[in-house]
Amino acid sequence: MTATIRLLILADDDRLCEYGTLLDALPLSPALLERVEDAAAANAVLLGRGAPVDMYSGPVLNLPCLAESEQLSHLQPAQCLAELQSPLYDSLLEGLSRLSTQLLGEASGSADHGLVAHSPAMQSLCRQLVQVADKSVTVLINGPSGAGKELVAQAIHRLSGRCAGPFVPINCGAIPRELLESELFGHERGAFTGAISSRAGRFEMADGGTLFLDEIGDMPLDMQVKILRAIQERSFERVGSSQSRSADVRIVAATHRDLPAMISAGQFREDLYYRLNVFPLQVPALAERREDIPALLRSIAQQLADEGLGQLCLAPSAIASLQAHPWAGNVRELANLLERLLILFPAKVVGVQDLPEAYQHGDVSWQVQPVAEAEHSLADWPEQGVVLKTEVMAHEQMRIRQALAAADNVVSRAAELLSLRRTTLIEKMRKYAISTDF
Repeated sequence: MTATIRLLILADDDRLCEYGTLLDALPLSPALLERVEDAAAANAVLLGRGAPVDMYSGPVLNLPCLAESEQLSHLQPAQCLAELQSPLYDSLLEGLSRLSTQLLGEASGSADHGLVAHSPAMQSLCRQLVQVADKSVTVLINGPSGAGKELVAQAIHRLSGRCAGPFVPINCGAIPRELLESELFGHERGAFTGAISSRAGRFEMADGGTLFLDEIGDMPLDMQVKILRAIQERSFERVGSSQSRSADVRIVAATHRDLPAMISAGQFREDLYYRLNVFPLQVPALAERREDIPALLRSIAQQLADEGLGQLCLAPSAIASLQAHPWAGNVRELANLLERLLILFPAKVVGVQDLPEAYQHGDVSWQVQPVAEAEHSLADWPEQGVVLKTEVMAHEQMRIRQALAAADNVVSRAAELLSLRRTTLIEKMRKYAISTDF
């Protein structure tokens, strides 16, 4: 995937020709650089002397020796992607390279990879994923157990040219070694006891698509030799047959193990490692992507609701506590916890005090009073009663202000902390006349 730079040159007439000649001399293909005349069609600006830059919010390549200070005063600091210096030819090449990288990152953010990626670690992973998806190279996905390596593999397949073909996973560590060869390459009738009919293996099933070798680090050494041959020669034999078969498959492998250390210990073949490790991807642990937890909570809760298990509602205090948890089991541990909470609290807002003790971090707010204490507190009940709606509204305003303060007045972030849609939070802020300027 290549980011096309649609560059608008803002300069006086005397400079336009000079800049155009310089750009034409650069070794850039039309697929990478396209000059446009209209700001509406541009995704970048080359800013020179004598042209206004009002109302433009995209990235700018600035020529400080040529652009005037009053022009730059209209720009946000983040817009000035590079200041081009002498020699201008080399500097312009570097600036366009930075610009291409930024545009590629923006494009990957909108790609349909289906992953939650608000954290820098996941955004970096997704950018690499989008870049490699439409290539035919082998990918090795590294990451701890439960971090979502198979979801990354599925995203690669979905964004590849093989998306119309099958995605066939196999867990190399979950199948007994005596059956693994048959599972991978298939077998003929009578090849072993119980083989009452011929059967295709995963390589054949994945023909025209992607074969996902999960936990490749747990594959026995004798099978590593056979899988290496199948990858190198793109051919194999079924168990009990001498006939070579071929399958057009793309290999994506994954492991939670340290393969270089296993190579040193004689537990993994070095030649297989280098055959698989053409394009490595690292999936971060959940503790390294805490910014993604609110969105993951919504995504998993929606999956559980779609399965008919009901709607889970978490209070901001519970979300904050879950973000502080170390998550040794990663996303799998998080999903298991949410399913348990949904069973225990099917029709309740789950607060931090409802979480298992191991998941309670920080101050536990709005604890349920013991029965004796609650009965004693009736002495404080006002004779005239209370206006419950007023008290609920006051509490809601307090929580909204707390969330905005915790989110540095970023409304979208505060909405995540409150488990609300951004538009819903904005409506409530208008209702209570709450602004972000406090």
